[in-house]
Amino acid sequence: MTAPIPRDIPDLPAVPRPPRILPSPVPASAVLTPVRRPLAAGFRLLTALLALTGAALELTLGGPALRALSYFTVQSSILLTLVMLASARRAWSAGRPLSGALTGAALLYAVVAGLVHHLLLANTGSPFAVADAGGTGWHAVAVQITCTVTPAAAALDWLLLTGPGRLHLRQTAAWLLYPLAYLGFSLARGELLLPGTEGRYLYPFLDVDHHGYRGVLGNALLLGLAVYALAVLLVALDHIRPDPLRRRW
Repeated sequence: MTAPIPRDIPDLPAVPRPPRILPSPVPASAVLTPVRRPLAAGFRLLTALLALTGAALELTLGGPALRALSYFTVQSSILLTLVMLASARRAWSAGRPLSGALTGAALLYAVVAGLVHHLLLANTGSPFAVADAGGTGWHAVAVQITCTVTPAAAALDWLLLTGPGRLHLRQTAAWLLYPLAYLGFSLARGELLLPGTEGRYLYPFLDVDHHGYRGVLGNALLLGLAVYALAVLLVALDHIRPDPLRRRW
């Protein structure tokens, strides 16, 4: 015979649930050990030196310093120099990378300067082609550095030495503020200079004497749409490209 089952069975303790992991407000960068990146720092330092060399040659050989400094190509090279120097310092010291809005803007302006030169100014089939766009001697070297080598180096840094997903669509509108300000600066500069002054309008598509304000604004609108499309393309590529910094365990 089996023993009778007692009527009063004590309550069993509840089975403990696994602990719930709450989201931590601490960023991953504060937990992971910072890593120095000397290769990235060296490449960015070299890119900064190239951009600075091209800008310095343009300022030296491009006539009066104020006129040479007024070129979009020179201004974008100076901005890229500063951004690359700051990025190189942070990569060397294992600091946090610069904001994607800043690095994306510097990349966009450098690429725009290169494309405008090769597609509009140096292209013989373009209605805005310039006869001596390529320059001669040291000026040709400066043009190749600022319009070919520097944009290519900036693009390589973005593709090979920067993590993806740092550029966002909301940043593209802010990136257009500088080209818009440059348009206003170029038109105001042309109005302040006397008619017939050499280099009154620095780019043929912004030449009010030749195209009139209506034509110049039309050219600026088309170029602005192209710049915005390029900015959106950079953002899209930044979100679908592979991560070059991902570590394999």
